[in-house]
Amino acid sequence: MAYNEFLADRIRQHLQEKKTVFEEKKMMGGLCFMVDGKMLAGVTNDSLMARIGPDAWEPALQRKGCREMNFTGRSMKGFVFVEPAGLDTDEDLAHWLQLCLDYNPIAKASRKKK
Repeated sequence: MAYNEFLADRIRQHLQEKKTVFEEKKMMGGLCFMVDGKMLAGVTNDSLMARIGPDAWEPALQRKGCREMNFTGRSMKGFVFVEPAGLDTDEDLAHWLQLCLDYNPIAKASRKKK
């Protein structure tokens, strides 16, 4: 699995500074950060994969470096990829992670495999 370790370290540091309890799982071709058993964000290649929710999705697409998340041939509303150009500063990363943290309490957990 190829993912940007520097970006993963930046995410870890931000979550630790916010005193957010999280776990990491290698999945979806990269590294996912989980909060309360739900995907918060992840790193795939050099991009941030952000679970921001359907309400924040359309406005987010207007921001620099943001694009729809599309794994299956159709857009996944509520999820976006943020390219390195949209993550230049710590403030940029903090913006995206805050959107993820705001959505996490109402996000549905994925079904557990039996």
